[in-house]
Amino acid sequence: MITLHRLGHNVDAFMVNPDLIMTVEANPDTVITLTTGTKIVVAEPPERVAGDIQRYRVSVLSDALARRHEQRALARVAPRRTVSALRPDAPRPRGVPAMSDEPQTA
Repeated sequence: MITLHRLGHNVDAFMVNPDLIMTVEANPDTVITLTTGTKIVVAEPPERVAGDIQRYRVSVLSDALARRHEQRALARVAPRRTVSALRPDAPRPRGVPAMSDEPQTA
């Protein structure tokens, strides 16, 4: 979410989901149009709104990338256990042999 201020109400800050913002126009006030069709007039210039949106998206993507790297590092340390490894009687995907010493017949 990004924080903006309604025009004329600088003390009343509000937050908006940047994914809902469709357009940001300056004519001469900054008008934000949401995907719902709602129009909001804000005190911030369009460049600041665009910068806030960019910083928000960068933070979301960098957090996701950091979590993915963390998951990959954990996967290298502790290999994933499959359902069949946890429960020998669990159904296995086609082509995966049973976990027993006896040969499996088709």
